[in-house]
Amino acid sequence: MAKMNQPTVRLWVKMEPFIVGALQIPPPSKFSMHYLRKMSTYVRMRSSESYYPYLSWPMWQHIACGKLQLEKDLAWLYFELFDSLVERTSEKRLEWAEVISSCATEEEAEKQRNKLSVDTLQFLIFLYIQQLNKVSLRTSLLGDEWPNPRSKCYSLTGESTNQIKNWNDSYHQDFVQNHLQDLLELLLDPDQLTASSHSTHNSLVSPEAARALSFLIEGSVNNSRTVHQFHELALWQPLHAKTGYSKISKAFLFSRFESWVRTCLTTNPFGITACLKSGKKLAWAQQVEGATKRARIACNTPMVPPAHRVVVMSQVYKQTLAKSSDTLEDTHVKIHRCCESFIYLLSPLRSVTIEKCRNSTFVLGPVQTVVHLHSCDNVKLIVVCHRLSLSSTISCTLHILTPTRPLIFLGNQAITFAPYHTHYPMLEDHMGRTGLATVPNYWDNPVLVCKENCNEEVFRLLSPLEFYPFVVPFEMEGDTTEIPGGLPPAYQKALSQREQRIQIWQKAVKEAGLTKDQRKSFQMLVENKFYEWLVHTGSRQQLDSLVLPVAGSKQAAG
Repeated sequence: MAKMNQPTVRLWVKMEPFIVGALQIPPPSKFSMHYLRKMSTYVRMRSSESYYPYLSWPMWQHIACGKLQLEKDLAWLYFELFDSLVERTSEKRLEWAEVISSCATEEEAEKQRNKLSVDTLQFLIFLYIQQLNKVSLRTSLLGDEWPNPRSKCYSLTGESTNQIKNWNDSYHQDFVQNHLQDLLELLLDPDQLTASSHSTHNSLVSPEAARALSFLIEGSVNNSRTVHQFHELALWQPLHAKTGYSKISKAFLFSRFESWVRTCLTTNPFGITACLKSGKKLAWAQQVEGATKRARIACNTPMVPPAHRVVVMSQVYKQTLAKSSDTLEDTHVKIHRCCESFIYLLSPLRSVTIEKCRNSTFVLGPVQTVVHLHSCDNVKLIVVCHRLSLSSTISCTLHILTPTRPLIFLGNQAITFAPYHTHYPMLEDHMGRTGLATVPNYWDNPVLVCKENCNEEVFRLLSPLEFYPFVVPFEMEGDTTEIPGGLPPAYQKALSQREQRIQIWQKAVKEAGLTKDQRKSFQMLVENKFYEWLVHTGSRQQLDSLVLPVAGSKQAAG
């Protein structure tokens, strides 16, 4: 950063910790500030025992299970979820997948997990922001927040809503503003706190605490498009007077530091609000004319740094849309209120949220972090992803390949899990780029995260007798010619038996000795029955939408 006389700093809350990192469930009761303060003090007092500055999995398990009364699976979920947010190469992710998949027993896998550790202070912030989805008694009683024009957000249809917190950048900003003192006190060294674990006017904030806040906050100087980490700005010499940094104490004065953050904090210039306001309309190679008046599709990818890419799709109705291009790569995608549509996003993606969609099919490229379904009805999802979660979703079928157990939150009914059953030419290349392997694969082992409000009957595994492979109906360049990792034996056997029956039937028709007129009549009968089936299943609409109004493209790109 070049030195300037009067630099103007803008800070904003990063969206990824909330989109990917905040689980869409109320946090455990002991994730309150009271217990997190105790944890913060506890880990610092044991800095030589794998607690601080890096917290190992065994030590977190000890705290979570022994002191916070979490079940081990839930403790691992939070630990692994935070670890998945840490920036690392796809090669490292694939190496870890290979290590875990080569373990013959759970004990061997646990030994490997015991080698993992996370940044302690950043992990404390991560645990704290789980409060994002805390159920508010006030909100529950009133049905809405207290009037506050800054925190009020609007859905993509213009309707007022306060429910979509993980994607609401205004809410993220308010959350940090309202809880900034707690966040800073959580990061203070124990000797900077009073007996009641609060800060004083003279408390000092360490540079390590500023580095930890880079997990949540970033910024820029003088409206530049260059994004800087929070601690880089806080430690920048021209800002020392404002941030309260002293070269003598090598720390920030708490009161001045907090005031500087509050003053500089503004709306995320790369968030969903900015994308909807000034984002570019997305072009599609595969799209039917005349049915897109309601659709709102925008992206900010041409205008923002790579880590801030967002695509928003809303109100796609009776459409088949397909795209595979650089525009989609590594984006956070939100799909909202789509109905009776077929959507193919065949590129490596960062995260995907599908919300309030009905009677639609979504075929996605590999998703590096999480796919979340919320308030969907009769949706088919086909995806390779690091994690899948769902809430308030009914009658959905999920064909997935995932190295983590699918998370079933509250309000789901009639969910069907099935093995991943398709491929497209660039699929394995895209999996490599996102660090996703074919093993381990826990598609058939979902976990009920809110067990007290769920029962095992909310989901089932698809019967092999109901299983059919899915064909991506586009020609693309690439080397993948089969389903990565193959099919589970029971499903492969069912397919083989079905193919065998078809061959027997074809042989019987061939040997029936039909006359030319009989063959013609028989063919018409079969075609009529097939047409009836297309109409009955809704497949006719999809086939019609695949016919381009002009000469078709050889690739689902645009």
